[in-house]
Amino acid sequence: MKTHFETFEHEADIGVRGFGTTMEEAFENAARGLYSVMVNIDAVKPIKKRSVAVSASDSELLLVEWLNALLSLSDVERMVFSKFAVTRDGATITGIAWGEELDRERHMPRVEVKAATYHMLRVDRDDGRYVAQCVVDV
Repeated sequence: MKTHFETFEHEADIGVRGFGTTMEEAFENAARGLYSVMVNIDAVKPIKKRSVAVSASDSELLLVEWLNALLSLSDVERMVFSKFAVTRDGATITGIAWGEELDRERHMPRVEVKAATYHMLRVDRDDGRYVAQCVVDV
């Protein structure tokens, strides 16, 4: 079975890579990869639902906007997320994130992610599946 997401070291930062049979699924899994860098994602209960909508001129920029919108939502609401659903309509994606308020003891925070960056930004098909990746600033 192929993995849904992975992280990789990059200088002082960390890369996230999501995989999927569709671009939307790759975006969902990139978000899971993002939160796996920040917390023990398996301990995050998908209790509360939040919606996010972003637009951009291409798929790569859309990925950065999506991940940064999630980071902003986490910062404002002090929440972490573990489950995601994305729908795409042209240059816009509407996403739903499920999670809960950060519980330092249970979620075991790892590193703070400041932003998704344009470095190593890639959204395309590889080996029969979509790949959505970028480096995040930690």
